Amino acid sequence: MTTEDLNKLRLDKSVNGFRRRLRIPRRALLAIAAVVAVAAIALFAANPAVEVETASVSRVYPSSSFTLLSASGYVAAQRKAAVASKATGRLEWLGVEEGSAVKKGQVIARLENKDVLAANDQAVANVSTSMAELDDARQNFSRMKELRDKGFVSQAEYDTADTRLKRSQAQVTAAEAGLRSAEVAVEYTLIRAPFDAVVLTKNADVGDIVTPLGAAANAKAAVVTIADLASLQVEVDVSESNLSKVRAGQPCEITLDALPDARFRGAVHMIVPTADRTKASVMVKVRFTNIDPRVLPEMSARVAFLERPVADAEQQPRTAVSPAAVADRDGKKVLFVVKDDRAVETVVTVGGKLGDAVEVLSGANPGDKVVLNPPKKLRNGSKVTRKEL
Repeated sequence: MTTEDLNKLRLDKSVNGFRRRLRIPRRALLAIAAVVAVAAIALFAANPAVEVETASVSRVYPSSSFTLLSASGYVAAQRKAAVASKATGRLEWLGVEEGSAVKKGQVIARLENKDVLAANDQAVANVSTSMAELDDARQNFSRMKELRDKGFVSQAEYDTADTRLKRSQAQVTAAEAGLRSAEVAVEYTLIRAPFDAVVLTKNADVGDIVTPLGAAANAKAAVVTIADLASLQVEVDVSESNLSKVRAGQPCEITLDALPDARFRGAVHMIVPTADRTKASVMVKVRFTNIDPRVLPEMSARVAFLERPVADAEQQPRTAVSPAAVADRDGKKVLFVVKDDRAVETVVTVGGKLGDAVEVLSGANPGDKVVLNPPKKLRNGSKVTRKEL
């Protein structure tokens, strides 16, 4: 190949089109950007976000539709005791801890009692000695009586035997009394449960000084605190203005903050016959129809005072929503469910009222966020923003 042929293969960089094809005028770029911005603004203006209020689809119990009044309070044991000893001593043994179930009369703790046990043993010995003396005095008196009748002993000797017998009988009585006193002293060192209960708190440990009054430095007055969980009731304060809605025996429904998904049946046990002038309220005690082992003293609770008892078919919660969220579109009941900041039109089937809500039979799930009072301009897929309250 010749040099002339190679020269023909070279590109001519002087050609104007080669230099200009990679260059876009600056004015053209600005014009394109302006057109894009105007188009975006027009698109946003044509479909602006709708500002709406939202609510949640929730689970509602049917009892809310016939609740006359609600009040808050706490679970309290009606039988509760701080168990202590009548004697002062050092705690030697403790057989329970928090949560332990105890029976009436069960020994739950013991003080050091070697001294009173020794005194008890001595009292037992005294009774044995006095009984032996009494037996001897009886036999002697019987002989003296027989000899006196036969004229072999004088009346004075008979009287001496009679006096000895009476003295022996008195000694036995005194010894038995001393034994009972010693047994009581031993019993004072044994701390027993006064009734069937569960231990709530342990107030003393082995080695602590326990005294009935707790006046000594570092002394413990109570060893444990117990409560009868079968006596649990809810104590609530009802305002004086609403007291007319409450009556003894009235059916109630109890909810606990610790067990939000559970409902417990109850009834008004009593209306305490005194008012709290500082709160203008009266305490009402509500008993549980059935005690649940999950219910514990001092749990916060809420009581719904009902117009009538809850039927078995009304025990389970139902899906409900605010009536303001239900809209009529093309002859259908719909909810606008908010998903990813857009309103999704959802056809639902609604039932009856549940208190301030309406039951949703199908089409929505608990926890869904829905638009309240949906405006006419709201459509399926509309962009929405939540109104700041």
